[in-house]
Amino acid sequence: MTREQSDRVNDVWGSRSPFDRGGQWDVRVDVALAEGLSEADVDGWVRSACVLCSNGCGCDIAVKDGRMVGIRGRADDAVNRGRLGPKGLYASWQGMSAPDRLTTPLIRAGDDLVPASWDDAMDRIVQRSRALLEETGPLSHAFYTSGQLFIEEYYALAVVGKAGVGTPHMDGNTRLCTATAASSLKESFGADGQPACYDDIDECDALFLYGHNMAATQTVLWSRVLDRLEGPRPPRLVVVDPRETPVARRADVHLPVRPGTNLALMLALVREVLENGWTDEDFIATHTIGVDELRAHASEWTPERAADVCGLDARDIRETARLFGTAERPLSTVLQGFYQSSQATASASQVNNLHLLRGKIGHPGAGLLQMNGQPTAQNNRECGADGDLPGFRNWENGEHISELAELWGVDPLKIPHWADPTHAMQLFRFVEQGSIRFLWISATNPAVSLPQLARIRDILASDGLFLVVQDLYLTETAELADVVLPAAGWGEKTGTFTNAERTVHLSEKAVDPPGEARADLDIFLDYARRMDFRRDDGSPLLEWTGPEDAYRAWQECSRGRPCDYTGISYDDLRRESGIRWPRRAGETRSTDRLYADGVFSSRADYCETFGHDLLTGAAVGAEAFKALRPDGRALLKSAPYAGPQEPPDDEYPLRFTTGRSVFQFHTRTKTGRTPELVEAAPSVWVELSPSDAAARDLANGDVVEVRSRRGRIVAPLRLTDIAPGTVFAPFHYGYWDAPEGAEQRHPTAANELTITEWDAVSKQPVFKTAAVQVARAGGVS
Repeated sequence: MTREQSDRVNDVWGSRSPFDRGGQWDVRVDVALAEGLSEADVDGWVRSACVLCSNGCGCDIAVKDGRMVGIRGRADDAVNRGRLGPKGLYASWQGMSAPDRLTTPLIRAGDDLVPASWDDAMDRIVQRSRALLEETGPLSHAFYTSGQLFIEEYYALAVVGKAGVGTPHMDGNTRLCTATAASSLKESFGADGQPACYDDIDECDALFLYGHNMAATQTVLWSRVLDRLEGPRPPRLVVVDPRETPVARRADVHLPVRPGTNLALMLALVREVLENGWTDEDFIATHTIGVDELRAHASEWTPERAADVCGLDARDIRETARLFGTAERPLSTVLQGFYQSSQATASASQVNNLHLLRGKIGHPGAGLLQMNGQPTAQNNRECGADGDLPGFRNWENGEHISELAELWGVDPLKIPHWADPTHAMQLFRFVEQGSIRFLWISATNPAVSLPQLARIRDILASDGLFLVVQDLYLTETAELADVVLPAAGWGEKTGTFTNAERTVHLSEKAVDPPGEARADLDIFLDYARRMDFRRDDGSPLLEWTGPEDAYRAWQECSRGRPCDYTGISYDDLRRESGIRWPRRAGETRSTDRLYADGVFSSRADYCETFGHDLLTGAAVGAEAFKALRPDGRALLKSAPYAGPQEPPDDEYPLRFTTGRSVFQFHTRTKTGRTPELVEAAPSVWVELSPSDAAARDLANGDVVEVRSRRGRIVAPLRLTDIAPGTVFAPFHYGYWDAPEGAEQRHPTAANELTITEWDAVSKQPVFKTAAVQVARAGGVS
């Protein structure tokens, strides 16, 4: 075991520990402490896990004199084996302690937000909420949450929204991030839940990254891949990404696909696997349905045709198909390059199809991860604080509604299920139209993260909207609120959360929150109490007094469902550093890989959805689904290629795509307050290929204006090996730390440019296919 007082700014992925396939990844404990402190100075260490990406790295929080003063990786945690990335090392604890933390509630007085007591703030919320419920009913209310909360908080919010208020208008910023991950898993397998696990990196002989810049989004996981690549039997690596990222530079095959054309590439890969006989016909016949329709959709997509559409070399497409088709243990991961692009669910589902065609799922080294981007996105989907029902239940299954009604003690008709739940983009449209007049936003910043920001700012500032914002800092969204509630954050409250491979961690409270800030769970419970939400028998809807009560209620809700937590208690999580679900009551071992037996979650009485047409999003419906007789078999689903919603043209000839910096997280609420990360990536930039720059007489470092039909950004130019015809900018950089009026004078938020379009099935916004023009910025320094 090695131990490092780590510098993950200049050495992002740390030292190498090469290991062979099937070997053991070494322990390396990364440590970061406040300046001048050593581990001997620390009063105590408190168990937690990092919440600054979806990896879920086990860690301990250093506490001295009642303050968080550092962090170290947990050596006994299988997810990270002691390692931490730059965001975890520097922003997890430092990001909680900036001097501008919200410490008291704020209420609007004219143009200003002024301090108030909790009673004043909550009374204002409850009075408005009750008045609207009496005047127009539950459709006046909406809740928009995060991928940052804990299980206990998501589940409380789900019960309050669905059984207390009774509104279908509930979603989270997980719609921007991982909705397609969930949709593709549901469409193919019948339910959400990642089939593979991180241990498969240790076992695979070929690794395929589809739109997943792992080196930036999950630095510790990329360290694990690097150690395999440096070992004696490295996996072959294929990367689909328009940019030459650190991941792409290590690839055996790099496919710099044009943004918006992923489905054409994937259908060509499916065709090659079918045409070359790289299929497991027995598995297909026994465990899948739909192969004939898939074959028909893929048949026209020769490598040459796909290469022409995607801007690729047909030889690279053939080699990618050969590597996948002949690998004994292929592992695939998918992320935002697919999820936030055109025909997202259809594209991601083809990754599932490739594994099903070869029967390579559920076995060591052979499987797929429809990856998450946020640390607790999985829990939002599981607990139903977004557009899902808790426990991966089916909105169209009356028995599933009845199960929830019995758990919550309400009439089934109270739970909204007469139509599809409202996804985020439609939710904000309803606010714009005036039908939603009460919006509660928790732990997210849509004034920077949503598409077409000028429109979103107008919506949030509209006179007819009563806006509640619950957060750590006065974000761009909070500045527009009628009531701002100061929330406790990581290390200041207790709760559980689940990473992208189904591993659950317990994060213990290490210190008190600043001032009057309260845990999100306490805020939701307080609202439910003040609103006097009750069960049909007259008892309170939520009788919980703390997180462990809420967690036990969640365990019961998960019983018998794919995400069964009944065998994972707080005591278990204090004894084991990370436990994968499902683990059912009485079990002492988890299921590491789903579907190893070839039985999928597609029974009509069990599945999470009856599915959709992947081109139009039209629901299949219960009767048509039952007629397919999936009965535990996977569905090989596809769609014809349609292309990007906004292709380039003469006026806007370039394709704009967004992404992440390794040093920043989302809208920089935490990372933008951390000195090490601010210094490493202080402001926005734009990437362009040398050929595109030369055609516009631009040079490296020039300040350029990128303009779409909706807005503009101004930023310095970086010449990179990005695919010609493509423009990139990171999406993190809003305006909370910028001069007043920066939105107009020197706009830096990439989502000023993006389009208000979304995937037909997942409803995930399309951030990666806007048409833009680039020119030298006039009069901007």
